[in-house]
Amino acid sequence: MKKSTYNIKKMDCPSEEQLIRMKLSSINQIERLDFDIPNRKLSIYHSDDANSITSAIDSLNFDSTLLTSEETLDILTPTDDSGQRKLLWQVLIINLSFFLIEIITGFISNSMGLVADSLDMLADSIVYGLALLAVGSTVSRKVSVAQISGYFQIVLAILGLIEVIRRYLHQENIPNFQTMIIVSVFALLGNSLCLYLLQKSKSKEAHMEASMIFTSNDVIINIGVVIAGILVHYTNSMIPDLLIGICVFAIVGRGAFKILKLK
Repeated sequence: MKKSTYNIKKMDCPSEEQLIRMKLSSINQIERLDFDIPNRKLSIYHSDDANSITSAIDSLNFDSTLLTSEETLDILTPTDDSGQRKLLWQVLIINLSFFLIEIITGFISNSMGLVADSLDMLADSIVYGLALLAVGSTVSRKVSVAQISGYFQIVLAILGLIEVIRRYLHQENIPNFQTMIIVSVFALLGNSLCLYLLQKSKSKEAHMEASMIFTSNDVIINIGVVIAGILVHYTNSMIPDLLIGICVFAIVGRGAFKILKLK
């Protein structure tokens, strides 16, 4: 058996990790994938040479480099991921719950920041759900699910940006900053709980580490919406709310384009 290690510079969230898994799932010679998300490295245990594996990874344009490819005596042991699946379901439910809370309160308070953050929560849920629902499926079905989720996220991002432009041109009412801050603080607590649960698992599995990075980014977005709410109050303007909305929609769109790279 051989072990090939790659440096993948653009592998920094669940979207990339899932794309790589699905891209390589049709290569029969692969025995196991070991991701080191913080260091942007992937170790692959396989038979034969690594040419087909390298070509598949390179096609994703994630700035990948084959570091080493050598014979190994490592013994591969099966892992029980039932506990991790349960944990990911908990995180998925939390994200879906806050999606519903934020999108409802976002429209009530006239805040694009909350609406955008709710759609980011939905995008997170799609990523978590993709990892859970595609287990045991055929390669073609996994790719189809990924493509559908990617297009869906692009539609959300485009509609969100159009709404931002509409509100700016028509000078909509200034958002209710109290609702923005209060709901964002609760969303921050929800994402912090997700981050705590993921860190508590102390798992080094790829999807768990990637999920921690993704949730950490969500915490930053929540703080951004809180700051936007404070600025709305002190400037008496909708501009801070629209700007945070644009930032979040751009993040959602960026993740969608990464998913659509899979062919």
